[in-house]
Amino acid sequence: MKAGLLASACAVALVAFSTTPTLAQVAGAGEQGRGDRKDAELVGEVVVTATRRPEKLQDVPLSVTAFDQKELTAKGIVGYEGLARQTPGVVLNRATANFNNFTARGIATNGYGANLQSTVAVYIDELPISTIGNTTVLDPNLFDVERVEFLRGPQGTLFGSGSLSGALRILTKAPNLSSREGAALVDYGLTGSDSLRQRYNGMLNLPIVEDKLALRVVGFYRHEEGYLDNVGTGVHNSNTLVDWGGRANLLWKPNERLSVKALFSYEDSNPKDSSMISPALGRERRISDRPDLFVGKLRTHNVTIDYQFDGARLTSSSTYSKFDQKFFVDLAGTFGGAIAFALDAGGYQKTFVEEARLASDPGGKVDWVVGGFYLDRRLDVDYFYRSNPAFLTARGITGLPDEYYQRQYTHFLSHEKAAFGQLTYRFTDKVWATGGIRYGKVDSQGFTEAGGYNSAYLTNALLGIRGPLALVPIAAATGVKATGSKPSFKVSLSYKPSSALTTYATVSTGFRTPVVNAFAGRPSLVNPSDLIIPNGASSDDLVNYELGAKGRFLNGRLAANVAVYLIDWSNIQVQANRVSDSVQFATNIGAARSKGIELELLAYPAKGLTVGLNGSLNEAKVTELSPAEAAISGAVVGARLASPKVQGSLFVNYGWDLTPNAKANLSVVVQHVGSYPGSFPHVPGQPTVTSPTYGFTDSYQNVNATFAVAMGQTTIGVYVENLFDDHSITYVHPEAFLASRFATMRPRTAGVRLGYAF
Repeated sequence: MKAGLLASACAVALVAFSTTPTLAQVAGAGEQGRGDRKDAELVGEVVVTATRRPEKLQDVPLSVTAFDQKELTAKGIVGYEGLARQTPGVVLNRATANFNNFTARGIATNGYGANLQSTVAVYIDELPISTIGNTTVLDPNLFDVERVEFLRGPQGTLFGSGSLSGALRILTKAPNLSSREGAALVDYGLTGSDSLRQRYNGMLNLPIVEDKLALRVVGFYRHEEGYLDNVGTGVHNSNTLVDWGGRANLLWKPNERLSVKALFSYEDSNPKDSSMISPALGRERRISDRPDLFVGKLRTHNVTIDYQFDGARLTSSSTYSKFDQKFFVDLAGTFGGAIAFALDAGGYQKTFVEEARLASDPGGKVDWVVGGFYLDRRLDVDYFYRSNPAFLTARGITGLPDEYYQRQYTHFLSHEKAAFGQLTYRFTDKVWATGGIRYGKVDSQGFTEAGGYNSAYLTNALLGIRGPLALVPIAAATGVKATGSKPSFKVSLSYKPSSALTTYATVSTGFRTPVVNAFAGRPSLVNPSDLIIPNGASSDDLVNYELGAKGRFLNGRLAANVAVYLIDWSNIQVQANRVSDSVQFATNIGAARSKGIELELLAYPAKGLTVGLNGSLNEAKVTELSPAEAAISGAVVGARLASPKVQGSLFVNYGWDLTPNAKANLSVVVQHVGSYPGSFPHVPGQPTVTSPTYGFTDSYQNVNATFAVAMGQTTIGVYVENLFDDHSITYVHPEAFLASRFATMRPRTAGVRLGYAF
């Protein structure tokens, strides 16, 4: 029936194609591959704001990959996965929907990053949404965005302590003050034989006072049926995703100097179960006693004020956000499924961010930007550990008020203050130097609230002890405040031997904030002689040495970017596990080195034909480690970090006139990601024992293809994702508590996209 519904949608598309009398283009359907002289002149002329000012991509002395909305649509990129596969040197460790961690240039010890700040900062406009690895990280909707920029290498001078190895910026589109416009994009797809994908997106831009005041409203809804069977819950296609939300953007520009933008956005992302599988159960199967949930609701309010002085532009951005999340996971794998053991955690995060910066108008002998940043964040986490009623009854364990044997209420307060500046001095039109510095001060403190309780459930369940459990109240406690302050700097020298070639050499640094362990000071109830959880981890440090070149050749028909880097990473923050009860905590270990090369090519070899190629080679290994650090972390000298040695993608797009009034596009994207480890090789606390969860992802290829026709205001396209139905393992969870701890690509999905714009 669902296959018939998809066929009906295709039939509607064909009828629309044959009857639409007026023809125009919608983003991504015909623009991407025209390949005429006009396009050739624009190769490499993309304008980005990676340096907090508008600059041509080819002149920015750092590694940036940028996507505008047309390119996102043409390549079928709707989320993080597509961005990672199209960006050299970047992989996405995606366990399931809303559970994402990017790795750039090999800087990651595992794909999970539990208790640790992400090494890549993720921003929606001015709001940092990246957080620690064992919490939900929302998959933002990418419809009607101005641009997505992926900055590789540490970005600590302009984007703060979270950007240890890079920063991903999602920039929403501002209202158009002068014209009324709108767009709609509908996507129907079928995965396998009975998993229906539905995506609906709409935008309306309304000038209220011409050239003075305008409103832009975006709405979206996704209902994507799952493709996994959970043999524990008995649910077919259990990992269904329901995601909806929108944003309203009001722009007021009373004169040429002043503009005020007010943005409200909301997104509710609700996967009904995890997408991680257990290959031992068969293809596309998983097991848990209940659905594992990684649910997020993000509400954001932002006011951005821009004022153009004579010679400089002042920007003030104030953002308040609330992020509610669920992290419900079956932990029974910790003890081989012998006992019922699960965590239902709820998180409630409130964040206020203020950034003000003053940037000189570009084009002078001296370009500069100065600014200040402030972040105030409170994160409440309720840890509810549970058994289940059937297990309690079968084992004769009593005394609990319900199925939860431990409840702990905690909250964390964190602050970041920073002042930053960057200056570019042009010795000549061909030679310029850039220097930047950011001095930041951060603090974080954890608090245990009264009202919780603990019990000896794990001991009784493991040893088969029947009878009532005593509930031990958890007293309120104040954790040690972790603080850190240090500068980040960047020095770059650029040389432009011709108008078509820019070269640069850069040294830059980055760091992450200290980490507070939620269970600091707690002994193990399973083995009291096991280690006491330490207070936390101090900041780690990173230095990046980079050489790069960006050029346009063949009369503008070819753009090529290449970067070579060497990264020294020391005092590395890592996740460790206490052996007896698998309690996670953060600590520091020695050092690692990452070195590699990244390449991007974009060419227009013939009229209508666009070819893009990107790739990277990387080698990232642990270089220094003490015996004590090896014991606690499971690392060894020479251990690979969690990054592939080889990855890349090829994009081919051909556009032609199908009729005098219709333009057609055919595009194919081929992606390759090499194999890499999901963790360090040894069991934390047992440095001579290979971890039973140590494993590598598969080396895999993914092929997506799209055929689209643009006719006036209507666009029609058909597509297939994962053309060869590759079932390779793309993620390996590093810990034993999950019985289903592997992720794969979504199986082959075919569909149709219908677009309309005016």
